[in-house]
Amino acid sequence: MTTDRRRFLKSAGLAAAAAGVPLPSPGHFDLDRLCGRYQWLVGDHHTHSQYSYDAMYRIDQIARGGRAHGADWIVFTDHGHAEHEKASVEPTEADFLAARRKYPDLLLWHGMEWNVPGAEHATVFFQAGADQAAKLREFERTFDWRLTISEASSPANEALALRALRWLAAEERARRIHAPVVLVNHPLRNGRVAPHELRAYRDAAPDIVIGMEGAPGAQADGFPKPLGNGGARGGYANGPGLNSWPGFPAEAYRTFGGWDWATAKVGGLWDSMLAEGKPWWITTNSDSHYNRGDTLVRPQVADDWYDTHGKFPDPVDTGSPQLLAPYADFYPGEFSRTYVGVTRRSLEGVLEGLRAGRVWGVHGGLVQSLEVGAYGGGAAATLGGRLRVRRGSDVTLVLSARLASRPNGGGSVPRLARLDVVAGPVTGPVTDPDTMTAPGTRVVESFEPRWAPGRQVVFRHTVRNVRSPFYLRVRGSNRDSEPAPDTIGQANPFDDLWLYANPVFVDVC
Repeated sequence: MTTDRRRFLKSAGLAAAAAGVPLPSPGHFDLDRLCGRYQWLVGDHHTHSQYSYDAMYRIDQIARGGRAHGADWIVFTDHGHAEHEKASVEPTEADFLAARRKYPDLLLWHGMEWNVPGAEHATVFFQAGADQAAKLREFERTFDWRLTISEASSPANEALALRALRWLAAEERARRIHAPVVLVNHPLRNGRVAPHELRAYRDAAPDIVIGMEGAPGAQADGFPKPLGNGGARGGYANGPGLNSWPGFPAEAYRTFGGWDWATAKVGGLWDSMLAEGKPWWITTNSDSHYNRGDTLVRPQVADDWYDTHGKFPDPVDTGSPQLLAPYADFYPGEFSRTYVGVTRRSLEGVLEGLRAGRVWGVHGGLVQSLEVGAYGGGAAATLGGRLRVRRGSDVTLVLSARLASRPNGGGSVPRLARLDVVAGPVTGPVTDPDTMTAPGTRVVESFEPRWAPGRQVVFRHTVRNVRSPFYLRVRGSNRDSEPAPDTIGQANPFDDLWLYANPVFVDVC
C-alpha cells in the first residue's frame, strides 16, 4: 500500500483491502443479479444537421450513420440562431418525425443546443408531442443568448440562464412538456462556465440539469497532418477570453486523453462536485458536424446561404473519404459511446437511466462492456446509486469488463491496460461555490487485466470498517500512465483511449 493511499484512507476514516483477482462465482457479490436487470443502450445527446449554421447532414443521415455504428438512441441538437428560430424549427421537426418512421428501432429526440446566457452551450431536450416545435421555439426565442443578446459573462445574464431552467421546471409541472434534460456541453473548451455556474444550474433544477460532457465531441480534429486537420481533440486549442472565468489554469483549456480537464483531473472540478454528495453525471458524445472519413461533403454555397434559407443544401456523395473535414467528428457510436442502463428499451427508459446516473462513457471501443456494483450491509448499488451501510461495515466494489475483441476505427484491437478505482470522501456543501478541488480524492487501487480478446475480467476493491460517507468511481485506459494533455496537431484519438464511469455513493449511518 502506497503512502498516498494510506494518507487518503486515514483522512477519510477508512481502512481498505483490495485484491486484483477474479472473484469466485457466484459468490456473495452477485454482479449478474445487480446489473443484469439493465440493458445497456449506446447513445449520443449532441449532434448537428444541415439546420445548424456550421454542419451539413440530413437528420436521417445522422440516424442512419448512428444506427450503422451501434447507436440505440440519438438526440438532434441544432444550434440556437436567429435564422434557426425563424425558419428551421418546424422543418427539423418534420424531418425528425420522418426519421422516426424510417428507423423505428432507434430512440430519437428533437432537442437543441442552447447558447446558455453568460456561458456557452448545453444540450436541451424534452417531449412535448404535437407541440414539440412550438415549445422548442419558445425556449429558444426567450432564453438563447444569440436571440436575447446575453452572451457576455455577467450576473444579469447568469440570472437569465437560471430563469430558463426554472421555466423548464414550471413547464414540466404544468405538463406542457415532459421530462426535460439539460447537459452542459464541452464545459471548459473556452473556460466560459465557472464552477459556481455549474453548481447554480444543478441546484436550480437538480432533476433537469443532470451533468456535463465528461469528454467533448470533435475528437477527430486532432489527427496529425496530412491524414487529418492537425488540430486539437474536441477543439480544445484555446486560452482565456473576454468571457472566460479567470480562475481556470492554462491546462484546463486542453483535453486529457480526449476528456475534459474537469473530468480527467483526479481531485479536480468533477470530484469537488461529487464530494458535496450530490448527483452530477458525465457523458461523452460525437458533436457530429462533419465526420472524418465520410464520403459526403457540403456543396459550395454563398456565404449568406444559411442566413437566407435556415439550412444548407443536402450533402453530396463524392465517393472519396474526406480526411480534412472541418470540426472533424465521428458518427454517433463510432468513437464516443455513452452507455445508459435501462430497465426497458424506450424513451422513458433512457431518460430514467440518464437521470439516475446509470451511465458510463468510453472511446474507441476500449472495452465491450463494463459493470460496476457496490455491496455492503446486505444491500447493493450500481452506477449513480446510493449504498446505505452502518458505521463499521465493509463495502466491496466489484468491477467486470469484457475486453475488446475486434478492431476499432483506428485499425487495431484496443488493449485495456488498467482499471482504476477512484475514491473520495463526501464532505458536504462547499462554502465557496467556485471550489474546483477535492483534496481527499485519490486513485486507491489499479488493476492490470491479463489481456486476451473478448476476455471477461472481474476485480474487487474492499473498504473495511467505514466511518464516514464517501464515493467510488472507475476509470480505465489503454495506457499505464496518468491522463496527459493532448498535443495539438499530434493527437490521434485512437492512440490514447479512456473510459469513465459515474460514481456510487456510500452513505454511512
